[in-house]
Amino acid sequence: MLLGGDEMGRSQRGNNNAYCQDNEISWFNWEEADGDLLAFSRELIAFRQAHPVFRRRRWFKGVPHTPGAAADIAWLKPSGDEMTEQDWNEWFAKSFMLFLNGAALRSSDRRGRPLHDDSFLLLFNSHTEPVSFTLPAIPGGDAWTLVLQTETGFMADQQPLPRGESLSRPGLSLAVFQQHA
Repeated sequence: MLLGGDEMGRSQRGNNNAYCQDNEISWFNWEEADGDLLAFSRELIAFRQAHPVFRRRRWFKGVPHTPGAAADIAWLKPSGDEMTEQDWNEWFAKSFMLFLNGAALRSSDRRGRPLHDDSFLLLFNSHTEPVSFTLPAIPGGDAWTLVLQTETGFMADQQPLPRGESLSRPGLSLAVFQQHA
């Protein structure tokens, strides 16, 4: 979630009430903009615009839309197994995967055409230590390609990794993988 100014590193000096300030706390200083952060934010916006799975208009159901298909959303443990209610209270709840099924959008574009997208897997590690994640076997694809990670930004021309592959993610990081058949 970005607020105007976040994309250029504007901190408002920690003031969350800057809307009532008419001074340098609330002003945009374009001279000191963080060019790398601004470029990354532009890439994120373009990525979101290119993939309707990240801007759904309908609530998730958490179930497959057709028999044998993957659910529209799934919450997974680092092991790749689906999380249960009890799992949310375990240590690894700080580190989990989120699957978003692009084939289950159940929405249409402005012209009434059905929307379809690739499916994505987001790996969240909010633990301070590295955590090993196992890429899950989810209907619709056999491999996952890294497209974004917090350490380096967007990735190009990455080799797909097979389901079942384990990889370590550093603490306090996010990675986004795209599913491939």
